[in-house]
Amino acid sequence: MPKPFTSELSLDELAALPDSQIDTSDIPELDETFWRNSQTVEPEGTEQITLRVKKSVLQAFRNTGKGYQTRMNAALESYAQTLKK
Repeated sequence: MPKPFTSELSLDELAALPDSQIDTSDIPELDETFWRNSQTVEPEGTEQITLRVKKSVLQAFRNTGKGYQTRMNAALESYAQTLKK
């Protein structure tokens, strides 16, 4: 486990750290239980588009039942949030 820091790091300092120096031991893995217990967050405003996705991805979401498009959007929104800096 990496050595703890003597003071709180700024966001820039934290962003500059290599992954090997970040202790993630208290963060649980995102397993099937996580996704089974997750909740959909409805998006704010939508726009209709045409989007090509793999058949296997579409079928996996369709297999979850009614509201699969909302769940697809929520998964994409979750990823989009990770891209914001």
